[in-house]
Parts: sequence; structure tokens; C-alpha cells
Amino acid sequence: MRKIALGAGLWALSFVSVAQNAPSSTSAPGSKYDPLALFHPLFNMQPGNDYRTGSGAPGPRYWQNKSDYQINVALDEQQNTIAGDVTITYKNNSPEILSYLWLQLDQNAFSDTSRAAKTTPVTGGRFGNMGFAGGLTISSVTVDQGGNKFATVPYEITDTRMQIRLSEPVKANGDVVKVKIAYSFKIPEYGSDRMGKVTRKDGIIYEIAQWYPRMCVYDDIEGWNVLPYLGAGEFYLDYGDMEYNVTVPWDHIVVGSGELLNPNDVLTADQIKRLAQARQSDQTVMIRTKDEVNNVSSRPKKSGTLTWKFRCVNTRDVAWASSKGFIWDAAKMTLPSGKVALAQSVYPVESAGNDAWGRSTEYVKGCVEFYSKYLYEYSYPVATNVAGIVGGMEYPGIIFCDHKSRKDGLWGVTDHEFGHNWFPMIVGNNERKFPWMDEGFNTFINTLSTANFNKGEYDRERGTMHDIAPALFYPTEPIMTIPDVQQARALGILAYYKPGMGLKLLRDVVLGADRFDFAFKNYVNRWAFKHPTPYDFFRSIEDGAGEDLGWFWRGFFYETWKLDQAIKDVKYVDGSAEKGSLITIENLDKFAMPATIEVTESNGKKGRVNLPIEIWQRGGSWTFKYNSTSSLKTVVLDPDEKLPDINEKNNVWRAESQ
Repeated sequence: MRKIALGAGLWALSFVSVAQNAPSSTSAPGSKYDPLALFHPLFNMQPGNDYRTGSGAPGPRYWQNKSDYQINVALDEQQNTIAGDVTITYKNNSPEILSYLWLQLDQNAFSDTSRAAKTTPVTGGRFGNMGFAGGLTISSVTVDQGGNKFATVPYEITDTRMQIRLSEPVKANGDVVKVKIAYSFKIPEYGSDRMGKVTRKDGIIYEIAQWYPRMCVYDDIEGWNVLPYLGAGEFYLDYGDMEYNVTVPWDHIVVGSGELLNPNDVLTADQIKRLAQARQSDQTVMIRTKDEVNNVSSRPKKSGTLTWKFRCVNTRDVAWASSKGFIWDAAKMTLPSGKVALAQSVYPVESAGNDAWGRSTEYVKGCVEFYSKYLYEYSYPVATNVAGIVGGMEYPGIIFCDHKSRKDGLWGVTDHEFGHNWFPMIVGNNERKFPWMDEGFNTFINTLSTANFNKGEYDRERGTMHDIAPALFYPTEPIMTIPDVQQARALGILAYYKPGMGLKLLRDVVLGADRFDFAFKNYVNRWAFKHPTPYDFFRSIEDGAGEDLGWFWRGFFYETWKLDQAIKDVKYVDGSAEKGSLITIENLDKFAMPATIEVTESNGKKGRVNLPIEIWQRGGSWTFKYNSTSSLKTVVLDPDEKLPDINEKNNVWRAESQ
């Protein structure tokens, strides 16, 4: 033991001697770079457990609760209201008993007395909720806990949350409780760009969402997730099977999430025939033309009301739209397994035309087929695009887009909103806290789908990473910030653009397309119809790609660190360019990335050197040898401008004689 200790002591003394003679830092004077912060060994080192593993996969004891819904409502066009009831069958798969339940009443945000209204600036905004006396009116709340008899229970409503206090707890590991709620609400004209109504020449278009009380998620991370709905933060929901019946005036057309169960009751024989043709056609088929919109023969009855019945299986939500002024068209989507689904669009006559909504169904088909091949097969029987007041919003199997959108603008919003059917509809992340896990992911995959659509018809060059770097790094908050905490002007960067470009950096620069695509698809397959956290995503990408990316997650997602790499110096070995060149590059700010350097020699020869992220682990300066054959003319760092470098002026070295 003494011999071992003495040996260790001598080694330590020797190390101290070497350290005293070593340079104190390899970072440039004035550099902000600290490798000990970027490559911190304990970052992203939280241990896995039986619910969520260290590899990023669901664990052997992963669980989530299930919420099934039966909904019956009626649209009163004269009173501008929705009224009806919902029965929720809630299954507690957790290992804990639940003595009370929490529900979301998001419609309560659309009231001038809500927290959403009181936290809306006087100047308004996209998610503004001022000047509308809306919100849910709850008529009754009853519960059935296995006795086949619904009984009244006490409940407490706090803004957009309702707590139901049970007479006996819901037992762990599979116990079931049923909740029935009768309710009504006045339809807001503009519901935070999520829902609303707009009047067009041939009638009002209703886009109905957040339209029934929904269960809050109870999970292994936070227990009950009860953040209020303020507008910017979106949703976090259980999966389940939903059936809903919507009664509307006789002359309306209704589209909704999932499958229409009673087409013979609500469609004409011609419309049923045309839908059958559309299901076999790659080209768009008109189901209801503009000339038929005001023709009473385009409806199966001529007065009263009709009830449209829908079912959506294994979904986290449902939404619908209704109008007597809808044009309706559809086409077949072919999925990778050989299954087919229906792409369809409804829009007013003012939005028709091949430079506008006349191509909507083509756009739906194009993006859904692409995502099904790239990530995971589309899981609903129908994909519907609705033209209305909402600028762009997504729900399972149905999206709402601006009725004024056209050409590349309509493609862009359609493509983005249907991308959401993968994030968060299939991969059910918590949008209320982590919007980048759906908005950012979609912003990234939109770059791929747009390049793919119709031989790149709308694939426009939008600048290099150098061009967009100032915008990426201007917010003072990191990506990992709750959306309601972010400055409103920064939400587009932090939820959409910066994380989207982060995934592009991983694919284009750090991992390469093959490794990234494999890991990304693996993440989707692991967490389809489940509830991943950011850690689950980070670990899944690392596990699938075979790379420790803690430095990237920390610098780009958790911090606001910037990237500034530079060419510092060029020298020749023994003063002779023919013996080789010694090129020194620097990392001057807190973030780092792998480096690509392009060298042009005076004899015209060009070459490139690719250096991995590990060059920055010990400091902010790195010298490498380039096998030159003549004097150097230029040295360019990041020649293809794939990195968001905030100062491109120091990326180029030129020989003094030039």
C-alpha cells in the first residue's frame, strides 16, 4: 500500500511540474470560450429508471393514462353557441391512487375576465383574448365510479382548470372512472388563432377547437400537469378513442378529425359516389363544386338539422369545421404500407382557383405522403385542410389555414400544420412547456418536404446560416423556456426557427444525413403515441447516432451562447510552403462546432480539411498541418456557410501580397 501511495505521489508531483510550465490557456485573449463549461461531464447525466431509460427509450414499466370521449353537441348559428355534453372514460394506469381529477377548460381563456385576457398587452397580439365575454358554462358534473350510476360531485374551477373531488379515489394500475359534463359556450370570432369564425359570401365558416372539457395529463414527471392556458403555450393531452356527434343546420358541410361514420345520413348519393372516386384518384376530385354551394340538392334534406358522426382512434384531441359555404374536394394518399387515406380540402368560393385553395388537396397529399415515408406512417383515415379565420393551427387529422393564403404561402402553412400530425399528434410532447419539440421539429422537416414537393416548386433559397445567425442569437432567452415566459417577439425564433435550424445543423454538419435520419426516425418510433420529455429526445438521438451531444444540447438549447470561429494565423513549416502549412483557427465565443477549412494555393490547387468538435475540448485555439505544395492564397473557415457564425469577417485569411 505504501509503495502504491508513493508512486501516486511522485506521479502527482511530476504532473504539477508539467502543468506549471504549460500555457495557462489555449484560448485567445478576450475570448469568451470555456471548454469546461461546454463539455461539462455531468451535463445530461441524469440516471434513467424503469419508466424512462438512459438510452432515451420508454422503460419496461412506462405507463400513461387513457382518456376516451363520447361527445354530443349542437351548433346554434343564430345564438352563435355550442351546447351539449361529454362523457369521459378515464383509466388510471399509474402506480398511484388519484383522489381527485384535473380537467382543462381551455375555452375559458376566451373571456375578458380570464388570466389570458389579463396577461394580454393593451396592444393585443396573435394570442390576444380581450373584449369577449366567452368561456364555458358548466350545467352539471357527475361521476360514475363503477356503480353504473352517475352522481353529482363537488368541483372547483380556477380559470382554465377544473378540479373534480371524488368521493372515493381511483385505484392504481387500471381502475376506471367516468365523468359526464354538460356545458355550453359562445363561439369567439377569433380564439387566439386556434379557432373562431369568419363570414364569407355564402355563409359563416366555423372552425371549432378547444370545444370540450379535456383531461389534464397525469404523468411520471410532474404528476398532474396543470399549467393554465394563456394562449402562446399550446397543449398536452392523453391519448384515447373519441366519438363525437355534431348537430348543425341542414345546409352545412362538416369535416372533422377521424372517420365520418354516417355518410349515408349527411351526404347525397352523388357526393358518396364522388368520394369513392377520390379514394381511387391521385388527382383532385370535386365532391361539392362552387356551382353547387347554394344548390339545395347538394344536401340530403332541405330544412331542420343534420347530425354528423365521427370517430377518431388513438388520438389526443379532435376538432371540426362547419359551413354552408364550403366547396369540397379530395384525392387519394398512398402510404408506405400500401394503405390508402383521403386528402381533402374545404374552402369558400372566394378562395377557389389553382393559384390558391384549388391546389390545397395536392399540397396535403404531397406533405403527408412525404412525412409518412420519412418518419412514420400517417395514422388517420382522412387528412383535411380548412380555409377560415385561423392563420395556421393543427389538430389530429385536420388543420385550419388562412382563407386568404395562396401559392407558396398556402403550401408553406399546409406543410407546416400537417407536419404537426407527427409532432405533437403522434409523438405527444408537452407543448405547454416545450413548444420547440413540435414547432422546431416541423420547421426542420418542412425544409425537407419543401425540397421534395413537385420537384422543388417552392424550394427557395432563404440565405445561408451566416445570414440568419443574427436572428438566431438575438433573443435573450434560451430555447428551453416556457413559451408564456418568452418575449412575444422572440417566440418565432425560440420555438420555431432556432430549434429547427439546430436539427439542420445536426443533420448537415455534426452527424450527417444517414446517422441523423436513422436516430430521428428511431425516436419517433419509440415515442409514437407516448409522452417524451426533452431528455428522452436528446438521449434517443445520441443512442441512435452513436454520439455524445451534451455539448450541443447545452450550448444551443439550454444557453444563449453564440458561435464565432476565426482564422488566426498561417505559417509555413521551416518557412517553406512546400513542406506544409500550419494553420491556426480560434473559437472566440461560448459555443463551438466542428470546423471545415478550404485552402486555395497560389498554384490554383484547392483542398479541404474537416475537423471534429473534439479539437475544442482543451481550449479555443487549434493548429493543424495542411500539406501544401505552394504558398497559400486564401484560407476560408466554413466555406459553405453551414454554421451560424456571427462574425464572418474573421473567417477568411488572404496572403498579404493580394
